[in-house]
Amino acid sequence: MANEQYLLEARGICKSFSGVKVLDEAGLTVKPGEVHALMGENGAGKSTLMKIIMGIYSKDAGQVLFDGCEVDFKDPREALNAGISMIHQELTPIPEMTVAENIFLGREKQKIKGLPFMDRKAVNQDTQVLLDKYEVSDYIKPTMKMKNLNIAQVQMVEIIKAVSYNSKVIIMDEPTSSLSENESDVLFKIIGNLKNQKVGIIYISHRMEEVFEISDRISVLRDGKFIGCVETKEASNQQLINMMVGRELGSGYPCNTAPRGEKVLEVKDFTSDGVFSNVSFSVHAGEILGFAGLVGAGRSEVMRALVGYDKFTSGEIYLHGKKITIANPHEAIKHRIIMAPEDRKLLGLVFGRSIRENIALQNLSEVSSGCFIKKHEEKKACKQYAEEMTIKMNDIEDEIGSLSGGNQQKTVLAKSLMSEPKVLIMDEPTRGIDVGAKATIYNIMVDLAKRGIAIIMISSELPELIGVADRIIVMAGGRVMGELTDKKDFTQPRILNMAFGGLNNETVDNG
Repeated sequence: MANEQYLLEARGICKSFSGVKVLDEAGLTVKPGEVHALMGENGAGKSTLMKIIMGIYSKDAGQVLFDGCEVDFKDPREALNAGISMIHQELTPIPEMTVAENIFLGREKQKIKGLPFMDRKAVNQDTQVLLDKYEVSDYIKPTMKMKNLNIAQVQMVEIIKAVSYNSKVIIMDEPTSSLSENESDVLFKIIGNLKNQKVGIIYISHRMEEVFEISDRISVLRDGKFIGCVETKEASNQQLINMMVGRELGSGYPCNTAPRGEKVLEVKDFTSDGVFSNVSFSVHAGEILGFAGLVGAGRSEVMRALVGYDKFTSGEIYLHGKKITIANPHEAIKHRIIMAPEDRKLLGLVFGRSIRENIALQNLSEVSSGCFIKKHEEKKACKQYAEEMTIKMNDIEDEIGSLSGGNQQKTVLAKSLMSEPKVLIMDEPTRGIDVGAKATIYNIMVDLAKRGIAIIMISSELPELIGVADRIIVMAGGRVMGELTDKKDFTQPRILNMAFGGLNNETVDNG
């Protein structure tokens, strides 16, 4: 019998893929007007449980009750029509369509009733109302094509699309993973308004601070099992970590004790007209160089141009003191300058291929003889790097899409490490990754630094930059605003002040 205080209930949900049990008696409950956070390590089953609720996957056992009635949606359209919508962690916009067309896809107003012609003007007007309502109309327009938006803008469009359905329950899977602090504040305002309208929200996130800020209750999954549910006001960080990982994690960030070696990479006066200007920096062997800045500061754009993804107008690149040219990513790989990109779906992975193929993709020359791949050596090497990155998988031959978002990110890093980089550029390396996996990645970064690799780390999470980096360069508006070289100066207020232009190209160097 349904509990009338709950808007949504999932009970005893079980699901297996290829004989591997992914969910084992999992579940949760959501009250009207409640933000119910769902936490757990990557691979714990969070997204799978949500996809079962949405009708994307069928369940093997268990019950889903919505508005007091048992439901078994056959596809997401049924769930949407009933009143449940979802913002997916993996963004799936239609690049050639406009913002308006993406938001109202499948429910377009017709110009003439009964004829398949969209009333473009009406759809654009309705979209403008939504963009104004949710305070993003300054940088997102109805007529913009999705392919021309950055990942943060795409994320905001997906959020607006989900709330535009006027659903009774909205599932948000890592909704702030690509958003700046200001954009996250906009989302939290939207969530506050939805709560006032008695909408139930399931909020999946690895960011402890925002879970404590906006949620009412927190449920935890581990290895597909429901571990427990706690009132947010009565919970603590350590309690949730223990529930999620089932083991103690070391406190704080690992210390990089590697001696700073020779200058490996130097970039001088790097410029791309209209994107970034006169960016200069260097990184040494054994050093972790952090790049901070708000969304749109130009950090990722500089690195994309550096490794040949994008063109640049002028500037010079030196590797071990020798001037080099990089016209495309293949040349960057030849020079052992490797980038693990932020957008794993577009630039990091090839979907439809196996985990093995993805790890080996840019490293085939290392496991080949002439034009023939040594399959045994390839598989052995890929398994080694997969294990080093603690990728949760059934088999190395599984399709990359079978992995959770965090394990896909680990696969990108495994591929990068197999290339034996001299310089490793890590763009948002812990985006969408749980606390246990974050600790693993931080330790791997420190171990790589000890092996003499120069690491460049771009991150929007200031605590991890402060905790892991040896130096921090701050960018804003496509320019370097300053550099922090002394750990004593690594504070969030100072970095944010520089990111907003407060120090105007001042270099802080106390050492």
